[in-house]
Amino acid sequence: MALDVNLEPAVLRQAFGRFPSGIAALCARVDGVPEGIVASSFTVGVSLDPPLVMFAIQNTSRTWPELRKQPRIGVSVLASGQKDACLQIASKSADRFAALDIEDTPAGAVLLSDAVLWLDCSVEAEYPAGDHQVVLLRVHGLQFEDKDSAPLVFHASEFHRLPEPSLV
Repeated sequence: MALDVNLEPAVLRQAFGRFPSGIAALCARVDGVPEGIVASSFTVGVSLDPPLVMFAIQNTSRTWPELRKQPRIGVSVLASGQKDACLQIASKSADRFAALDIEDTPAGAVLLSDAVLWLDCSVEAEYPAGDHQVVLLRVHGLQFEDKDSAPLVFHASEFHRLPEPSLV
């Protein structure tokens, strides 16, 4: 098989889009106001001891420099019905949390209701990775929904829902 050597960003984005991923909202209060980003590059299970997860964020992000200063960051792995919440948080609008149901942890993390997984995290380490930063987060607490809750999935530049489990 001859591999394509065209590694232009548009081609890479299309190729990388062939791998489905879940979507996580990473949120905290900054000066009393909820702030957040969404990441489809989120990975769980990086390490069990210590408990670590990771994601990648573009170097051009204006929100990440503010979030990373916070003692705790809430990670909400979005459920299949949270496409609109995802788009709202990812938008450039002034109040990206208007009408969203959120909850604060005592440590200052912000979590979105109705997610399939919630993590209370702090920044463990950051590593430069080209036009992104790879960020390791230490998990301090967690809560998750039952196994029937489906995550929101991003694949081929579109949002998808996992099919309902079939009865065997």
